[in-house]
Amino acid sequence: MNLIVAVDQNWAIGKENDLLVSIPEDMKFFRETTTGNVVVMGRKTLESFPGGRPLKNRTNIVFTNNRSYQKDGAVIVHDLEELDEVLTQYDSDRVYVIGGASIYKMLLDHCSTAYVTKIAQAFEADTWFPNLDTHPDWVLDSEGEEKIHEDLTFHFCIYKNNKNR
Repeated sequence: MNLIVAVDQNWAIGKENDLLVSIPEDMKFFRETTTGNVVVMGRKTLESFPGGRPLKNRTNIVFTNNRSYQKDGAVIVHDLEELDEVLTQYDSDRVYVIGGASIYKMLLDHCSTAYVTKIAQAFEADTWFPNLDTHPDWVLDSEGEEKIHEDLTFHFCIYKNNKNR
């Protein structure tokens, strides 16, 4: 299983259930990486999408504690056991955890690769991702060239989980 996330220089990922910033090249990377694959997210992440609708051309798996929650176009799971059962249908290399913070935290140790867009700026935030630079199990595998969008500098990075290699 993989994860994909955009973080600021403090590993912040959001504020008030929204992204910190929208970078077209990052959005394109996310779309191209996840299209045709499986995305795993929390209910709040799903509801943050336009119209609260699942992402097109992907299998959307939504994690929620609400047992009565339903959403057309999404597979709903309520715990790790249910998620594991659903994921047996898919190649783990084609599964991407896409947020939010509690889902990232819960599934981080289950992931082998993290696709991280690192933005070289700090934003006001209320939600953070674990800092993989200081995490004992994760190592920076590659860092792309510096890119600039308006006044934002960013890099596409790939981290590997040494426990799941």
